[in-house]
Amino acid sequence: MKTLILYATKYGAAREIAQKIAGIIDGSEIRDLKEGGIPPLSEYDCVIVGSSIYVGKIRKEARTFIAENSDALCGKRLGLYISGFEPQSAEACFKSNFPEKLLSHATVTAFLGGILDPKKAGGFDLFLLRAAKVSAGYMNTISDVEIKRFAEALSVDDHFADQ
Repeated sequence: MKTLILYATKYGAAREIAQKIAGIIDGSEIRDLKEGGIPPLSEYDCVIVGSSIYVGKIRKEARTFIAENSDALCGKRLGLYISGFEPQSAEACFKSNFPEKLLSHATVTAFLGGILDPKKAGGFDLFLLRAAKVSAGYMNTISDVEIKRFAEALSVDDHFADQ
């Protein structure tokens, strides 16, 4: 199975997650949506799209890619992930950021955690964290266990057997 992992990130957490997924799914290719140069989706059996969440929204590059490729994504084994710090809001984030047809088609969706590095965060981001009473120290909540579950769900070859 040929897999393309696409991500959009602000500070690097979605990229780190993409790299961890690629380490589990053999033969995966990773592309940053911000850099463009996305190969034709027709070359892949499985596509994974991941993005960090910022103020409740996925990154603009991810929104644009999804809007332009929604039909093609519905013809693939599909995994969707988001990166952030509020797992309790994951369901609402998925519903407000991804079209229903993609959510219902996706083999797996997951909230996979995030990274906060105050050295990389801008002043406004730190202000938002303090206002939300979130620690402004370094945090890494990326879950290797959830990443493994996510990748394994996409690796099962029987998903399209009935189609």
